[in-house]
Amino acid sequence: MAKKSFICSECQAVHPQWTGQCKSCNAWNTLVETLVEKQNKKKHPTTASLAPILLQNIQNQDQYRIPVSDSEVNRVLGGGLVPGGIVLLGGEPGIGKSTLLLQIATQAKYKVLYASGEESLNQIKMRADRLGVANAQCYLIADNDIDNIVKQCKTIQPNLIIIDSVQTVFTRSIDSAQGTVSQIRECTHLIQQYCKAEDIPCIIIGHITKEGSLAGPKILEHLVDTVLQFEGDKNYHHRILRAHKNRFGSTDEIGIFEMVEKGLVKVEDPSQLLLSQSLDELSGSAICSTIHGVRPLLIETQALISSSTYGNPQRSSTGYDTKRLNMLLAVLEKRIGLSFGQYDVFLNIAGGLRCHDPAIDLSIFAALVSSYRDYAINKSVAFAGEIGLTGEIRAVYRLEERIKEAERMGITHFYTSKHSLDNGDFSFASLELVGLSRVEELTHLLFE
Repeated sequence: MAKKSFICSECQAVHPQWTGQCKSCNAWNTLVETLVEKQNKKKHPTTASLAPILLQNIQNQDQYRIPVSDSEVNRVLGGGLVPGGIVLLGGEPGIGKSTLLLQIATQAKYKVLYASGEESLNQIKMRADRLGVANAQCYLIADNDIDNIVKQCKTIQPNLIIIDSVQTVFTRSIDSAQGTVSQIRECTHLIQQYCKAEDIPCIIIGHITKEGSLAGPKILEHLVDTVLQFEGDKNYHHRILRAHKNRFGSTDEIGIFEMVEKGLVKVEDPSQLLLSQSLDELSGSAICSTIHGVRPLLIETQALISSSTYGNPQRSSTGYDTKRLNMLLAVLEKRIGLSFGQYDVFLNIAGGLRCHDPAIDLSIFAALVSSYRDYAINKSVAFAGEIGLTGEIRAVYRLEERIKEAERMGITHFYTSKHSLDNGDFSFASLELVGLSRVEELTHLLFE
């Protein structure tokens, strides 16, 4: 029999009545009314009889991966899907989540079960025809009952399960509406238990809230093995797939796609896509050679300095940490003597990319000075260097790959840390390498 309780969507603490603040995690307005089914203790066998095993006595097992049809997805996953692994894919409505997974299902070379709780079979077939169906072993089911989906999985025995989406499925063992905390948690538990027992990978689509976080309880992200975020602006053609959590691989890799008439296709040359298409040299723009996972990329950093019309100057950044931007502004004022107290500062990483590479500091520094002095930087110049609080330019890792990518894109002058150049052999480079020790040297070479 079910009883009414209030569950915190952040920490899953159960409260007998509604209160404005959760007493466990102190979060406000997170209690959700839920009908909780009393669990039978016999349904949960004890594991007390299992004895601990010494680490050195555990036998290693060969761990193989199941590759998907898209190389960009494989890159983000770390080589493919792990048997029994649960992948949660989130993103804005209409960004292309269902299209991406339907492409994976229809282009796979193995048996796939695609379960949709949002579209009918005819709607899925229409979209599959547009994408081009190549997999004769792709099974479709339009059902919201997770118990029936698991039953069909046992009958078909697929090599991959896709569920679209976790907010639309339900289980009859919980007497509450679809999308509630208890339904999402229980449905994820059911599919997780089946996939782990049968060593079948599963990809689940999850909705996101207006704040951009995954909808549902926070425990949802803890239950799954991998959390992927599909990002992009619906007004642009390119999309970015990144991993926020990955138990079996790196979270630094990104996959870049372009939305075309026949679906999503991988971008062959991301650097060309992320760089400005304008031929004019304008102030406030600088090119950085960065690393995402194992992939070197050239990205454009854009800065705009304008007179403040309000009492407090604005500090806004897109794709870059605002706190680190404030640090660079402080270094500029202390070491170069440029005051930003009466100016609004806006920073943008072109192409919708978010960059956490410390080597981007040097290009942002150059873009800020360029906009402040209204002096354009030549587009054949690239930067890679981390800036410290004392104004020193620190060495960056994997400089050789950054230089080779800059050479390929036609860069003729490459500014980086002098310490990086002193500790490596870069005789292969056909471009001019400029080593810098302090930020004062950069402003002297570029703007004086």
